[in-house]
Amino acid sequence: MDLLRFITAGSVDDGKSTLIGRLLYDSKSILADQLEAIERASKSRDDGEIDLALLTDGLRSEREQGITIDVAYRYFQTPKRKFIIVDAPGHIQYTRNMVTGASNCQLAIVLVDARHGVAEQTRRHSLIASLLGIPHIVVAINKMDLVGYSQNVFSDICIQYAELAKKLNVHQVTYIPMSALNGDNVVDRSETMPWYEGQTLLEHLETVVIDDDVNGETEDHHPGRFPVQYVIRPQTAELHDYRGYAGKITSGIFRKGDAITVLPSGETSTIDAIEIAETQLDEAVTPMSVVLHLATDVDISRGDLIVRSDIQPISSQTVEAMLCWMDTKEFKVGNKYVLQVGTSRTRCSVRAIAYQLNINTYEEIEGVDSLKLNDLAKVVLRTAQPISFDPYQKNRATGGAILIDETSNVTVGALMLVGEA
Repeated sequence: MDLLRFITAGSVDDGKSTLIGRLLYDSKSILADQLEAIERASKSRDDGEIDLALLTDGLRSEREQGITIDVAYRYFQTPKRKFIIVDAPGHIQYTRNMVTGASNCQLAIVLVDARHGVAEQTRRHSLIASLLGIPHIVVAINKMDLVGYSQNVFSDICIQYAELAKKLNVHQVTYIPMSALNGDNVVDRSETMPWYEGQTLLEHLETVVIDDDVNGETEDHHPGRFPVQYVIRPQTAELHDYRGYAGKITSGIFRKGDAITVLPSGETSTIDAIEIAETQLDEAVTPMSVVLHLATDVDISRGDLIVRSDIQPISSQTVEAMLCWMDTKEFKVGNKYVLQVGTSRTRCSVRAIAYQLNINTYEEIEGVDSLKLNDLAKVVLRTAQPISFDPYQKNRATGGAILIDETSNVTVGALMLVGEA
């Protein structure tokens, strides 16, 4: 059974938490004690209905304010598929939370309030989803009950979003009219919208085709990549010749006998053995965690990247990247940070801000010399040591990176590496 990880995003009060609660409730994925707890917490409601948002809004401050603040994760499964739900905040000041939550999702549900149409946060979250390379977008037009289940309202919002999607070059978009509060088209088909003939949300989530072919051998966007986590060198008489390199295969496939290159040093060798839990394998694929043994002694340490020699990544000290700034301190040209790509870390400095993206118009604003919290921009970095990476749009596993503040060790920026500057 495969796994689909998806995120819900949208403006404040669009009903994200209620939608997730309805999805869990109607699919009978709530444990008995959880159901009893939210029934007790909902007794004060005037309408006597269960407050489904309580299933995801776990912080006291979230319950008191009626908003989502932190990213919440929920797990459930149906007979057809397993799911991980990422519930992202809607407030603009929590955009950085959405970036971290969406970074490894395969699908994004963008909620739109049927009364308000496409809002600023809709545009912001859609832009982030496109930058992060999320292949599937579901536009959930919620609160249809408050507009009389009007087909015209639904059609108008579809037209609005289609224009936005065209600017973002997003192709796989699905539109679903629903009422999360009443359960229309979430799990069960709505009797109040007979004009809608498409799938319910759960039906779509169960059947959407996930591009999980991360083990391709010849495709440029699925090359063999193995960031070294740990060098295993036991200091015992029995294992004095043992030398293994432990890590997780982030993309592609490795076989015994493959020619490999170690980056950034550029040294070459061949795979002598592949081991997992003391079992020898002929091949290993994403996302297996294994120990590789090489035919020759090579100088390898944590942070190095083992790649198949036939398809190598970019290695450079000057890189271009799309940046989401996640700190209250300003990002400025000349600032210095620690850049982490996979297990590799190196110091870097900011060479330039090529342009800042306007969230509302998607306009590229040049001549910017600093960025503030939640700003999106294309930047140029100069690293102290060469880094090895693939363009993010080709390989999310080796194209994603973070910036770390040198003094506080706090992650201050999320990067989608574009290429060599």
